[in-house]
Amino acid sequence: MFLRVTLILQTLALFAAPITAGLLLSVPNGRTLHSVSAYTVFTVAIVHVIAAILVWRPGGGSPRPILYAVVFLGLTLAQIALGIAGVKTVHVPLGVLMFGMSLLQLSRTPRKEHSPSHDSFSPAEPA
Repeated sequence: MFLRVTLILQTLALFAAPITAGLLLSVPNGRTLHSVSAYTVFTVAIVHVIAAILVWRPGGGSPRPILYAVVFLGLTLAQIALGIAGVKTVHVPLGVLMFGMSLLQLSRTPRKEHSPSHDSFSPAEPA
């Protein structure tokens, strides 16, 4: 559940980024708002890596969500660097790609993490 909540926050933060980018172009405080949005995505990406590790480690599940989270954090760092450098021709499409990736990962994440102790089928115990 923790991983899913983190992915929801990540997707919402990514959804807010282009809104603040529009404000960047139209209001005096737009740069500050977009910067806050970018660093929110960065913070949530770090929390996402931590959540993926915490979900994987105790349960012994697949480490694939960790790989995704680390790649996403790398893309976030690249996105921030491109934004600071003003390379909009790559910054904007990368932001769209990241939002799509986040939605896809969210759709693939189960609503509840599997816990072996809570299986729906358990053999009957002898009386």
